[in-house]
Amino acid sequence: MGVRHWLDFEKQVEELERKLGAIAGFEAGASPKSVEEAHKLEKKAKQMLKELYSKLTPTQVTQVARHQDRPYSLDYFANVFEDFTELHGDRCFKDDPAIVGGLARLDGLPVVVIGHQKGRNTKEKVHRNFGMPNPEGYRKALRLFELAERFKRPVFTFIDTPGAYPGIGAEERGQSEAIAVNLQRMSTLKVPIIATVIGEGGSGGALAIGVADRVLMMEFSTYSVISPEGCAAILWKDSHKAELAARALRIDAEELLRLRVIDRIVKEPVGGAHREPDAACKNLKGALVGALKELSALTIEDLVAGRYEKFRNMGVFNVGR
Repeated sequence: MGVRHWLDFEKQVEELERKLGAIAGFEAGASPKSVEEAHKLEKKAKQMLKELYSKLTPTQVTQVARHQDRPYSLDYFANVFEDFTELHGDRCFKDDPAIVGGLARLDGLPVVVIGHQKGRNTKEKVHRNFGMPNPEGYRKALRLFELAERFKRPVFTFIDTPGAYPGIGAEERGQSEAIAVNLQRMSTLKVPIIATVIGEGGSGGALAIGVADRVLMMEFSTYSVISPEGCAAILWKDSHKAELAARALRIDAEELLRLRVIDRIVKEPVGGAHREPDAACKNLKGALVGALKELSALTIEDLVAGRYEKFRNMGVFNVGR
């Protein structure tokens, strides 16, 4: 891979890998002692990375979820599915590059795939609006949901957004209405729906393609009603309290699985999906194939009823007297 982008809590591992890189540069004429030293450093770096990622704080998980080298929706479309053909536009206003989707195959089976898409460099980020969809993005997704139902194709969605775009134009064109329509339509869609949080799952912008029969999360992704920084700014008027907010929001996969907001955690390679994207794609494909096989055994009536009950059963209510 190209230049590795290190996170601030990975500094010790970074130093070891830089030493390894320096040794590798002289490997051709290296002495047996130098080779042995390199092997020891490599083993130490892997162990350190494993220990580091086994006890990440919610804030550190958020950093990993936002990592710029992390696989995005189009990467999964290309490496998990076959024959992906992108479809554009909402047939009302224009195409929104912050949401991508189209037709594909999963192990030969025709499916529909939809996902948020971020950019890696400045030009791409601006083009994709930093992964924050406008109403036309959600209406494009709606068009694909209905296409899937018409041709009886399972739907796979990939969630990775800070949230829906809050700009004036988006509000003028009906942002909240577009999200609400998607929530309602997904709840009654007569085909299996499997959603996967692959990075950030932020607010209604994430949920607009997240009402699914099975909700999966990549191990180092996040899913929340608001970002930790946004929550801290609202509750304490201090964005520096993001760590406190992250803990309170229960944004990480283990907490959300415990709370039954999600159904399964998909393991990532040691150090996150951005370090070994091929392995991450392989793990996710196995999980998606397994989930689809499980859902395919249900009747349409049981599928829709189960989806309804799944979301109705979330949360606990205390009724005061």
